[in-house]
Amino acid sequence: MEKILQASRPRLSPSDAASLLGELFGVAADDARDLGSERDQAFLVLSAGSPVSVLKVSNPAEDPEVLDMEAAAARHVHRMDPELGVALPWAVPGAPDTCRAAWSDGENVCWVRAYDVLPGTGRVSATTLDDRALRAWGSTSARLGRALRGFTHPKAHRTMLWDVQHTARTRELLVHVPDRDRRATVERVIDRFEEVVAPAWPRLRAQVVHCDFTVDNALTAADGTVTGIVDFGDMSHATLLTDLASLLESLVCGRTGEEMFRAARLVLDGYEQVTPLEPEEADLIAEVWAARAALNIVISEWRVAQGLEDPVFARRYNDPAAATIASLEEVGWNEARRRLGGRRIEAPTAGLARRRDAVFGPAAEPLSYREPLHVASAEGVWITDVAGRRYLDCYNNVPCVGHAHPRVTAAISRQARRINTHTRYLSEPAVELAERLVASCPPGLDTVLLVNSGSEANDLAWRLARAATGRDGALCTDFAYHGLTEAVAAVSPEVWLDGRGPDHVETWTPPDPYRGTALGEESFEAALERLMARGHEPAAVYLDALLTSDGVADLAPEHVRALHRRAKAAGALWIADEVQSGHGRTGETLWGFSRFGIEPDFVTLGKPMGNGHPVAAVITRSDIVRATVGQSLIFSTFGGNPVSAAAALAVLDVIDDERVLDRVRHTGETLRTALRELAGRHPAIGDVRGVGLAVGVEIVHPGGTQPDRATAVNVRDGLRGRGVLVGTTGRAGNVLKVRPPLAFTDREVPVFIDALDAALADQPDR
Repeated sequence: MEKILQASRPRLSPSDAASLLGELFGVAADDARDLGSERDQAFLVLSAGSPVSVLKVSNPAEDPEVLDMEAAAARHVHRMDPELGVALPWAVPGAPDTCRAAWSDGENVCWVRAYDVLPGTGRVSATTLDDRALRAWGSTSARLGRALRGFTHPKAHRTMLWDVQHTARTRELLVHVPDRDRRATVERVIDRFEEVVAPAWPRLRAQVVHCDFTVDNALTAADGTVTGIVDFGDMSHATLLTDLASLLESLVCGRTGEEMFRAARLVLDGYEQVTPLEPEEADLIAEVWAARAALNIVISEWRVAQGLEDPVFARRYNDPAAATIASLEEVGWNEARRRLGGRRIEAPTAGLARRRDAVFGPAAEPLSYREPLHVASAEGVWITDVAGRRYLDCYNNVPCVGHAHPRVTAAISRQARRINTHTRYLSEPAVELAERLVASCPPGLDTVLLVNSGSEANDLAWRLARAATGRDGALCTDFAYHGLTEAVAAVSPEVWLDGRGPDHVETWTPPDPYRGTALGEESFEAALERLMARGHEPAAVYLDALLTSDGVADLAPEHVRALHRRAKAAGALWIADEVQSGHGRTGETLWGFSRFGIEPDFVTLGKPMGNGHPVAAVITRSDIVRATVGQSLIFSTFGGNPVSAAAALAVLDVIDDERVLDRVRHTGETLRTALRELAGRHPAIGDVRGVGLAVGVEIVHPGGTQPDRATAVNVRDGLRGRGVLVGTTGRAGNVLKVRPPLAFTDREVPVFIDALDAALADQPDR
């Protein structure tokens, strides 16, 4: 323990302080006012009634090198952030490099320092601070920490008991807490700190920090905001949480219950406006806050027992500190963590599923798998559930370049902290994104309309197609899915649960080379004729280049070109739905339609565009959009907002930098080769097809081509039980849909193949 906490304070009178300022620093003064201090003496020195300096007389046990560190830190902070209003020390006359002068009371030598007088009022009552002031205090604390980021000093590595990292060391002082219940409370906090915080402490961000930025060590304006920081006496090398612990313990002092948590969240909001907390830091706020409150109690009681401090002054915060701990314990540590912005503890899976059913209603799509997957986190191609089990994600195309890709998450965070608004204002990200999308397409596609989802993109494309052609008919494949709005649900037969579509929509059956059916263009031609026979001239044709909902296919380019020629001859516009086939999914080109050598009239993007962030787009021709001018305004409040655009730009960058197309092409070939080898051992696999990392594994009754939905579902759930996630697709629901994030590599192929081999082996002979 540092000796300064055990030594007695100096004993100067106000008149002595006024005299010392003139004697040691050459500034005449005639009065002084004792400001109170835990272990030193501090005076506001006056001349003719006006403040001229703050004089600090240090504890005789104070290390002079520590005082030099405090002076250096204050100057460093002032250089880094001059607007913080840090009290700067005066140089001793005749010794410009020295900020301390010696004074003796006859027995001890104490160091005397003089500081600038800053505007503001000292020791504001924390309970009077309004919401704005609480946030401002949080921001000021973070700015102070940021200003100290580059500061270092050997004396900062010391054991100051007020630093929460040394909480466990105060256990030996518990005997000095006279109230048994309060002593037990403090002991529980120490126990919790040792159990939860101490093991994590070495992983947390650490630097030289102030350690005691509180209402006792700051000056405030009339509105409660900080005008000056006046004491660096407790600074040490510690984690950023050390500053937050003292800040919360001081500012929220006197508030209990939900008001305590509300006020604390406002302080944290202000802090994170400058310095966002890492997840583990946020998780530990409740414990370090409680630890600081416990330190307040135990250190003050120990100092009172030693006769080192006036009991009333020393104990002034003990009751509120105990109330803070009581409020935290009352809600429980896990709930306190949640209320303070940490990661929530997930509810039990069965209970959460019941809550979901109750609030989502009966029309929502049911959960995947017989045993629902209760997810907690994800990274790359791996998803982790609430029990800590990892699953290889072979299903989700939405996190295109991998779950939680650092480039994308950083882009989102940076832009969200800068500004996020709509496209009625100029912002670079949206314009750059549109330019890059145009550059990725054939020259005729020169216009980009940014929206929020693939459904919106397909809906807007339909709206534009109708306006440009003056027609109302649409064609799509016979089990396609293009979105959930009323307009595009009409061209999504997958959701026609009663099997009936609207009168203005017609479907065609895509080729099935496995069964040798619909290989020509006859089905498309017949659909076109049926549509026109009902009085609906075709406005648009929708096509997902991978036929993902129809069962996954590797469409022949010449076949698609023939359909495209016939559609154009009929006066229809072509909508290339790239929500599932785009952003490199095929491994051959960025967009699925490019494989076919056609130029669509619309390209619609969605899910993978922002790696899961809600951003989508329609790429089209300016002459098509011009048809709506004067008739309709195209605007989406959130479409193209800077944060979403930043996410989408980051995805495009990752695709380029990580050479995603090469990886997808190679890994896809490796995967399909392995699956075909596996099919030789399992007759339930009727066909393996696809392109890039979009693969369909058709499950059939052995000895024929009849779809076997029951086995497909069993295999899907068997894979889930073995830690691999796939879906099922196709009208018969018998095709395993293997569509992983594009971070999937050769390393994961054997994991999937081995799990599928075992899942198939578990199926009874049929």
